[in-house]
Order: sequence, then C-alpha cells, then structure tokens
Amino acid sequence: MTWDELEEKCKNCTACAISRQRHNVVIGTGNKNSKIMFVGEAPGYHEDMQGEPFVGNAGALLDKMLASIGLSRQKVYICNILKCRPTDNRDPSYEEQASCIGFLREQYKLIRPMLIVCLGRIAAQALISPNFKITRQRGSFVEKKGVLFIATYHPSALLRDESKKKEAWEDLKTIKRKMIEMEIYDEQKL
Repeated sequence: MTWDELEEKCKNCTACAISRQRHNVVIGTGNKNSKIMFVGEAPGYHEDMQGEPFVGNAGALLDKMLASIGLSRQKVYICNILKCRPTDNRDPSYEEQASCIGFLREQYKLIRPMLIVCLGRIAAQALISPNFKITRQRGSFVEKKGVLFIATYHPSALLRDESKKKEAWEDLKTIKRKMIEMEIYDEQKL
C-alpha cells in the first residue's frame, strides 16, 4: 500500500461509530522515513479540528519533550492508534482500536521504524502487552520481531499530573541513549 492509498482508505473508513462524528481523519505527521515512531492512543478535540496529531496543549508539551532530546516533529513520525476522535475524549474501546489498528500496521510497513515510543497506557497495551502497567513498566525496552518498543507517559497525563514529568524526562534520556547506541540519532538517519 502507498501513502496515498492509506490516506484514502483512512478518509473513507466507516468501520466504527466514531467515524460518523469526526471532523477530520488524523493519520500522522512528521518524517515518513524516520527510524523512530511515536504512537498515542487517539486524536483529541484540537487534532480532530485540524487533522494533525498532537496539536493542542498535549502537542505543545510533546514538542518540548522532543526538543529536550534534540528531536522535532520534522525528524520523527507521530501518529495514534485511532485515526478518529472518541467522543468526550474517553479511552477508545477495544473494538474501536481493533477497527483502526490495521491502519497503524500499514503506517509501520511504510515507515519501517527501528524504535516505537508508546505515549501512554492505551498505546502500550495495544502495542507492547495488554497487561502493560504504565507506572511500573514505562522506560523499559521490549523487543518484538526486531523492533524496540518503549512506553512513557502521554503528554496529557503529564499536564494533569506534573509530578510524573521527572520520570518522563528519565524516559526521554533513555530513548536518546538507545537511539545513539542504535546509530539512528544522527540527523541523516532519522
């Protein structure tokens, strides 16, 4: 599948009920050749309005988080499991995630990242393990089929509970060290 085909399929998707109330499909943003991919759970209000992931307050914080380790939206690829916003910013249901996960798999096939950063519990449970505990397991790498996964707190969680920012900062430093070790931190390889 090409990027154009994927975008067309996403825009025409009606696999779950939330597709009927969306304003925009939120596919992803950033470097489509990056070796690192950041994956959140679902678009929020601002993302639904603008059609781009992480553009509200959580997006501003994600930008600061990336900058703190020398990255930016232009160097990484950012997306969500769901491509449409669940009503009332609730957690996406298992059925909704199952309806959309195929699109994320296609994004993965097109990008071929070496490292995937799960932003929050929902993404970690969908991509690493259904029993993933974000407070206990964040900051540790898991290898699956030659790809490294790591989870950290979702920027929205950090906005709600600033006491977790120190742990998130440690996770970011761990991610940077691993990227250097994997020789993917170099700008030309991102």
